[in-house]
Amino acid sequence: MKPSRLQAGDEIRVIAPSRSLAIVKGEQRRLAEERLTGLGFKVTYGKTVLFHDDFFSNSIEDRIEDLHDAFRDPSVKGIFTAIGGYNANQLLRYIDYDLIKENPKVLMGYSDITAILLAIYNKTGLTTYSGPHFSTFGMKAGLEYTMEYFKKAVIESEGFYLEPSETWSDDSWHLEQDDRTFHPNAGYMVIQEGEAAGTIIGGNLCTLNLLQGTEYMPSLKDSILFIEDDEESHPFSFDRDLQSLLHQPGASGIKGIVIGRFQKDSGMTEYALQEIITAKKEINDIPVIANANFGHVHPFVTVPVGSKAVMKVKNGKATIQIHP
Repeated sequence: MKPSRLQAGDEIRVIAPSRSLAIVKGEQRRLAEERLTGLGFKVTYGKTVLFHDDFFSNSIEDRIEDLHDAFRDPSVKGIFTAIGGYNANQLLRYIDYDLIKENPKVLMGYSDITAILLAIYNKTGLTTYSGPHFSTFGMKAGLEYTMEYFKKAVIESEGFYLEPSETWSDDSWHLEQDDRTFHPNAGYMVIQEGEAAGTIIGGNLCTLNLLQGTEYMPSLKDSILFIEDDEESHPFSFDRDLQSLLHQPGASGIKGIVIGRFQKDSGMTEYALQEIITAKKEINDIPVIANANFGHVHPFVTVPVGSKAVMKVKNGKATIQIHP
């Protein structure tokens, strides 16, 4: 089940199912709204999007109500999450999945929002989008690639290839917008070659793993796995988190793996990543690439969870095609 494409005139509802929008600077919020209205969208906000408690989040009841209101309101066509956090999985057993199934819409975010995206996809079959938060659109510089792939994924109707960006940045841009460093992008790191086609499953790895053993965990059978982690991860934790995922039912059916570029503070190196992947005999016969524009390093693509992807990795080069 795929939501309708977004188009000029559509209403975008901003909700905060993880941390509150209140932690995002007012200037960043203003610029994000300006960017989206510049695309022709009308931006509205959940009733409690700025509420927060001692954990800079909000009550389960308020977060669920804003989520349900967004799906229930016929004027809302797209739902963007404010920002990530740590507690989106608190909501999963309280979500009205029948309501969502009856009112399919674009739902987009990343990081901690992975739990909600995958749970909704698994429970309803609705394609969800691992892509920019509302707050991401408040980035002053370096957003062009992110915007391009946002449009490809949720506005345009054609399939597309994931081409590497020309540059990348791991700056704390949300703290300092005017002091940015952009590095040349050498492209994908090819770890294992091969060809594969399958259903896109993935997101933030440590968040995805919170779903293991629950009714919210999607099948890994016949999947192209997109995984990434943030600066709180490191080679040892990534190793065991990936291993845990490979122990899941259906993991033997993973057809290919795309790994997002790691943040510098994770301490991950290309050598360490190569060693981690090579040591996992369960995936020795499938294509695996890394340093993709996906996850916490900017810029990044919008990935439709539940859509189809085709990987071709040969002679040290890789192509990834996303089907609408």
